[in-house]
Amino acid sequence: MEENGMKNLIACNTRISAIIDDDLSYAGYNISELMDNNASFEEVIYLLWNLHLPTQIEYKHFVEELRANYEISDAVEQCILIQSRRHLHPMSVLRSTVSLLGVYNVHAEDNSLEATYEQSIQLMAKMPTIIAAFARLRTGQSPIAPRTDLGFAANFLYMLKGEEPNPLQVKALNRALVLHADHELNASTFAARVCASTLADIYSCVTTAIGTLKGPLHGGANEKVFDMLQEIRQQGDTKAYLQEKLDSQEKIMGFGHRVYKTQDPREKYLREMAKELTEGTEYDIWFTLSCEIEDYMKNTKGLIPNVDFYSATVYHVLGIDSSIFTLIFAMSRVSGWIAHIQEQQKNNKLIRPRSNYIGQMNLEYVPIGKR
Repeated sequence: MEENGMKNLIACNTRISAIIDDDLSYAGYNISELMDNNASFEEVIYLLWNLHLPTQIEYKHFVEELRANYEISDAVEQCILIQSRRHLHPMSVLRSTVSLLGVYNVHAEDNSLEATYEQSIQLMAKMPTIIAAFARLRTGQSPIAPRTDLGFAANFLYMLKGEEPNPLQVKALNRALVLHADHELNASTFAARVCASTLADIYSCVTTAIGTLKGPLHGGANEKVFDMLQEIRQQGDTKAYLQEKLDSQEKIMGFGHRVYKTQDPREKYLREMAKELTEGTEYDIWFTLSCEIEDYMKNTKGLIPNVDFYSATVYHVLGIDSSIFTLIFAMSRVSGWIAHIQEQQKNNKLIRPRSNYIGQMNLEYVPIGKR
């Protein structure tokens, strides 16, 4: 069997999302349909979990449930503070803190549909609060309590910076969250489903997904993209920088995709958002450099930018430090993880693939004294 990381192997049936002919859809809605109609992230969470868009009454109730669960306990906040002082990898802090949520939930082992839904709401609602608290505590600032009068994206930016964001900033983050919400059977989602198939609790499943997302071949690419943008700005020559990297066979982060061949359907929306956020501001250099990189990579290697490429500029302009870019990814993707965990639980069969043994056979045991 070819060692191709299970490429193109169908591992499960799902109604949550699909990638067909370089198009991405959530529960039957093409991503362009959601973007062009300015769907809120809360609507998309509901869609992924319920496979239909909410009515006005359903939406109002769902949003109220999320906002009622924004807050984290003092014990969880103290845990974040302790971890922030140890210079741990931000994804390690998120992984440990989400696991701790399960420790403090007395119903964590209850896997009934009702309990799982309650746990899902709490996980979804508390992720931005955890991330914002960590981002502030690690820089010596006090956490800011969430506001239940603000939506998901606006509340996160408020907790992060201490001031209410403007409509353009809210729109930018909302779009980024929608675009990252789910992506078929990516590595972290598959890991979550494998964990769920053992009938493990939802906190274990999400912790497994976070651990998988931490790997640099899955999450973290947009952080590396911004590192590259900074290096190019310092060096001052985009073409020379890229050619040097290509000549030494180094990977240019933010380009190419395991599934998409001609375009990443999410990328154009983040490019538009990056342009809108930076135009006429001191940040326009980042968009200009990004365009130069994209042109060079297309012309020399035929590679397409992926969702990570322009999201780096969007997050930076929103005042998000590059070291927590992957945490923002997790804050969005947890909506998809939870949808897949719930789907796996409803029609479960233990995921237990086989391996193809290629080692030696029929060896004879030699006593240790004769080796």
